[in-house]
Amino acid sequence: MSSSLTLIQTTNTMDIIKPPRLRKGDLISVVSPASTPGDSSKVHAGVRYFESLGYRVTISQNVFNVDGYLAGTDEERADDLNQAFADKNVKAIICSRGGYGSPRILDLIDYNVVRRNPKILVGYSDITALQLAIFRKTGLITFSGPMMAVEFGNDPDPYTEQMFFDLVTSAAKPGTIRSHKDFRLSFKGKKKVRGRILGGNLSLITSIMGTKYEARFAHNLLLIEEVNEEPYSVDRMLTQLRLAGILKEVSGYLIGQFTDCAPEEPNRPYREIEEIIREDVLSNGKPAVSNIAYGHVPAKLTMPIGIMASIDAVKKKFSIDESAVS
Repeated sequence: MSSSLTLIQTTNTMDIIKPPRLRKGDLISVVSPASTPGDSSKVHAGVRYFESLGYRVTISQNVFNVDGYLAGTDEERADDLNQAFADKNVKAIICSRGGYGSPRILDLIDYNVVRRNPKILVGYSDITALQLAIFRKTGLITFSGPMMAVEFGNDPDPYTEQMFFDLVTSAAKPGTIRSHKDFRLSFKGKKKVRGRILGGNLSLITSIMGTKYEARFAHNLLLIEEVNEEPYSVDRMLTQLRLAGILKEVSGYLIGQFTDCAPEEPNRPYREIEEIIREDVLSNGKPAVSNIAYGHVPAKLTMPIGIMASIDAVKKKFSIDESAVS
């Protein structure tokens, strides 16, 4: 077996593919699978950041295109991603930003090319749909983490930097994850469970349910975060997961930040996000970690989508149990 490709057999017979780790001098490609980054200076600031660390960066052809709220047509955005995976010189792909539109290109991705050319793919928010589809179709581990025109284009938080580079540059097992000083982990439950980290942005998880790209959550750890959704909308999406059986079939929950998920009319009756999560997610007694520094916040834990992790609710530990790169 090639040293650049690590396969681990899972219980559902899918081969898990770990991309080669990122090394100084490697070429990073910037893509925009969803919305245009708008302010090009942020992308270029992110490029300079990586170049200052000894990496090389190329900006894909259609990154700055504008088609309404999209970074160009579906075909243009998919072409950039497919070409980045096919390019033997590219070792990592980092999305410029999230926004809207990743689900629109899921049927335009060449998953055979992705499978044959495993490499690091980084993004979060709208990129969730792309990451779940890639894992479902290829078994490739991807990274729900900081993006070129967002965190890397704005003087990244030291915690964000360390957690990202620890995961993508080292083949060592990360082990127990430490809290950020502003986001102390909270544990619920009475046992230890293991499973693969699957999920991301709640809206995008629900957007691909019922399609051939949805994740297989059974016996795995459900990861969720959200931004700019009213409490009733969060309640509706969690209810959809409950009615679909997902909240019951998972082993445990990883709950990130629900940023700016406040009611537009606070003078009218509403339910608090904390109450909704407590009732809809935490009420069945399964182990959970909440208040994770993950989601639409500057201090961000990079989550490797598809990797094995553990929640030990008794010892109050959350750990990533294997390396995410080879």
